[in-house]
Amino acid sequence: MSGQELVTLNVGGKTFTTRLSTIRQFPMSRLARILDGRDQEFKLVNGQIFVDRDGLLFSYILDFLRTRLLSLPTDFSDYSRLRREANFYELDPLVELLDQELLKPKPEILEVRFTCQDTRAFFRVFGSCSSTVEMLTGRITVFIEQSSTQSWNSSFPAQTTLLPFPPQRPSYHDLVFQCGSDNSTGNQAEARYVSINPDNRKLANGTNVLGLLVDTLLKEGFHLVSTRTVSSEDNVECYSFERMNRPEEFTTSERMTPELTAAAQLLPIQPQKKK
Repeated sequence: MSGQELVTLNVGGKTFTTRLSTIRQFPMSRLARILDGRDQEFKLVNGQIFVDRDGLLFSYILDFLRTRLLSLPTDFSDYSRLRREANFYELDPLVELLDQELLKPKPEILEVRFTCQDTRAFFRVFGSCSSTVEMLTGRITVFIEQSSTQSWNSSFPAQTTLLPFPPQRPSYHDLVFQCGSDNSTGNQAEARYVSINPDNRKLANGTNVLGLLVDTLLKEGFHLVSTRTVSSEDNVECYSFERMNRPEEFTTSERMTPELTAAAQLLPIQPQKKK
């Protein structure tokens, strides 16, 4: 077959049609070997070469084969996964480019939205790194005040207990919680307290909780880059934080020199004091 003929690949359910010459850009790669049918990892199904890998990430790999350039979206963050796919296809030039990107420190963005309504305060935390959001979820506890029922002839006052709950997680990248008292139930106000480890206080005042959350983020290496009013009518304030992440570390089975590993681990993250 000539290099101008077409080939269709089905990668994880997504189909790609390209020229044979594009697949043969790097003759020593595993992708180039699929054309002779000797690699059992690839199956011919209904005239398409089926590959049981990530189809979305393969679109970036195919773009690299067509242009020999690494062009990724500005919000792209799956460098480690893309490198794993490039390594699977034995595309060494792409692996080397991704290694360079992985060693670059990248800013991590975190946003706190704070809303105060009468006696209640609402918080929504969004982070570009899901592991940071997971860390905060593990440190934040919401305590809901609950009174035990009291019979009409009981001489003892109703007992109040605080039941702990984790913040809600609408997605991997955000969490929500609230504090204060809710008088909308009609009978007795339901109070919510927030505690953030390692601080052992249980706070119901929204401003105090916000201050403790900001202090926690500053101690984790974030610094406040901006504050703005999202909605003056609804009293929604937005606080944006940023910190420089350490380069991602490779596993020992991957190609990386000890000198690079040590350099990646020694990058300091200095906590900044609140101004």
